[in-house]
Amino acid sequence: MMNLFKRCRWIAAGALLVTSLHASAATLVLGGKNFTEQYVLTEITSQYLRSKGYTVDARTGLGSTLLRSAQENGQVDITWEYTGTAAIVYNKITEKLDPKTMYERVKALDAKRGLVWLDCSPLNNTYALGLPQQVAQQTGIRTISQLAAKIAAEPKKKHVFAMDAEFANRPDGLKPLEAAYGMQFSRAETRQMDPGLVYTALHNNQVPIGLIYTTDGRVKGFNIVPLEDDRHYFPAYNATPVVRKPILDQNPQLAAQLNALSDALNNDAMLEMNKQVDIDGKPVREVAAEFLRTHKLP
Repeated sequence: MMNLFKRCRWIAAGALLVTSLHASAATLVLGGKNFTEQYVLTEITSQYLRSKGYTVDARTGLGSTLLRSAQENGQVDITWEYTGTAAIVYNKITEKLDPKTMYERVKALDAKRGLVWLDCSPLNNTYALGLPQQVAQQTGIRTISQLAAKIAAEPKKKHVFAMDAEFANRPDGLKPLEAAYGMQFSRAETRQMDPGLVYTALHNNQVPIGLIYTTDGRVKGFNIVPLEDDRHYFPAYNATPVVRKPILDQNPQLAAQLNALSDALNNDAMLEMNKQVDIDGKPVREVAAEFLRTHKLP
């Protein structure tokens, strides 16, 4: 009787394990990076997909390369990736590509790895040069070309440019930017600092020019004016849902649903949401929920 009892327990445990494995297979693992915008995108996607009946396991706070490896290894099913990151960091593309060509290139390269790039969103979190609002109003400068012209017209004036150390020293950073626009910053005019401190320095009028990200919440919260990159130096960083192909095969409606969400995102919406989190102190969950309430997605 004891042996029969033990056998029944083993059979029950085995059935439970199989059930657990099936449940795990039906769960969508959603990965996110370790900065505000990615926390917001991951939360919006998680709430949206759960409202459509999916079981979602959201894992946030990951570095770009770690998240990429996890998706390639099948540990993460869905991410919001940026076209520029995929092209430059993952695929080591060095040639200048327009946004559409860049998207098509990374989409084709990742298809070989079993990763499907869905529709890229209008949201483009790329680099920009930013001015304090007061400086922009006083000078009327709205493009990098206008800034370059002003610098050339005032050779004796010190034009301080704040940026992070990576941009100052990498081969596709400061030097080629100067070459593209025909401007020159002396060593005394370049200030290397933590990326977050650049926004504070601009906000406090401690520097007149700073390297910023176009959808960072502090751009709006600190009244920083991004300059138009009129010679298209900076690569595009369009946020795009990237999904493992087996997951799309198992969930026929998923691509259309994520594409609808992607289409609803743009720089203005993202700027406001990032500001609400970083400046206003609102919880990411509330900001995401409000976005979904005001955007009636199918």
